[in-house]
Amino acid sequence: MSQYIHDNTEDELTHEVFINEYLASKGAEQVNLDQFRTLSSSKATGANQFGRLTNLMQLSVDTSWWTRYRSRTKNPDFGDTFRQAIPTLAVGQHPAIPRTDNDANDANFFQAIVNTAGFHFAFIEQGGTSLYPQLAQRVSNVEVLRILLSIGGVEIAHFQTWQDKAGNAPQLTDVVDPVTGVKVTFPDLNSPPLGGEDFQTNLIMPEPTVFLNKQLPACSIIRPTATNGAAMGALQSLTADGLFIGQSKAFFTFLRDLAENADAARREG
Repeated sequence: MSQYIHDNTEDELTHEVFINEYLASKGAEQVNLDQFRTLSSSKATGANQFGRLTNLMQLSVDTSWWTRYRSRTKNPDFGDTFRQAIPTLAVGQHPAIPRTDNDANDANFFQAIVNTAGFHFAFIEQGGTSLYPQLAQRVSNVEVLRILLSIGGVEIAHFQTWQDKAGNAPQLTDVVDPVTGVKVTFPDLNSPPLGGEDFQTNLIMPEPTVFLNKQLPACSIIRPTATNGAAMGALQSLTADGLFIGQSKAFFTFLRDLAENADAARREG
């Protein structure tokens, strides 16, 4: 995972810098979140000690993307919902990085942290995989459309990579967090209630499903891609994930304003 983490991080940092510099080149206001870098870093050896925007130590990870991308009959754009692949990961609060060196004392718990990270990376990247085509449908400027399609394709590459890594997560049963007492189980995803051809863990390409109209043939697609409330939906999903636990009211107000502006965009002509 370490190589993927470094590559993924480099990609995202270039996206941040490029988009802000592109805004400046067009005379638009850049987005700077430095005032909100107030969250504590991990105290484990090797962790950089600076204020963070996000909290990776109290996550409730939505793993319904695993079943959504394997469904041949349902699409969230039609209002369909999907079961959690890792039900215990979606409730309670779980660390995706060691909080202190003590988190490495129990091999099973440390593996649970690694498993959580793998599924969380995929959760984040499937959101980006949908968000870019959702927003692309609202832009008028062809150059902005090019940016969204170009960066969005990288998000898809990230998602496919992390979906593959998540599928390699070792099976663990009732692993207890020594600090919070929260339990997590990573089941064998090749066995019931999942399992079978459509749920095998090395399946990393979207299964064909309904798209645009249920009368049309099934198609392998990114989902969801409906545009209504896309940006606000992304913010709500990240908030429910626990990624912003500890952030200020001003932080959420700032992000809501950005999301509302994005969702208010309309294609001209």
